[in-house]
Amino acid sequence: MRQRSRFTVFRARFLPHLGPRTLPRAAARLWTYVRRAPGTFVWLAILLVTSVIMHRFTPAVLTHVLQHRSTNIHNLVHSPVRVLLTSALWLDGGGWLLYFVVYNVVHVPAERWLGTGRWLAVLATAHIGATYLSEGVLALAIRAGAAPRSAVNTLDVGVSYALAGVIAVLTYRLAAPWNYLYVLGVLAFHGAPLLAGRNFTDIGHFASVLIGLACYPLVRGRPDPAPPRPAPA
Repeated sequence: MRQRSRFTVFRARFLPHLGPRTLPRAAARLWTYVRRAPGTFVWLAILLVTSVIMHRFTPAVLTHVLQHRSTNIHNLVHSPVRVLLTSALWLDGGGWLLYFVVYNVVHVPAERWLGTGRWLAVLATAHIGATYLSEGVLALAIRAGAAPRSAVNTLDVGVSYALAGVIAVLTYRLAAPWNYLYVLGVLAFHGAPLLAGRNFTDIGHFASVLIGLACYPLVRGRPDPAPPRPAPA
């Protein structure tokens, strides 16, 4: 009884809003947040599972598994649909928690704004288009002797092309002049590596940004950004 009374006093003094209904209300708010962007959280759940699986594999087994799902030239020729889908279900670098934060910052607002269907169309277009463009450039480099023949089996998995495309399309969610500053920052961030290394993934990331910007027709009919507030008289 004494412990209970002390807790009651502590709760009344320091946690006045904590009550028997607090947890159900928090759970309801969390569920509302999640169901407004179902595609993003289903994707995150799959990435969580595959990330756990990755940590259970030995390096040799993990390389074999990812190689089978890589969107390299060899796999794109023999099983394009399978690898284009499965390559986006595995993370290549960075922990799952980092992507959890990034997805909530990028994909959640994009899916809510565009709707799940249009959001999927943008990320799929960026993922597929950038993959084929970057691997096509690599194929030309191999044919010209600028890249080794073994590059047809290079490892290429991850979600970064789709992410870059969605980051780019969010340009149209911002009001002027912030949208201009935003797109310049996105182009500079993804374009700078092209000046330094110009490997096929750098080409793919920059291409995915351009593809995302080209998805403007998909944003038509979506809510316009809030107009700037008039200056006080």
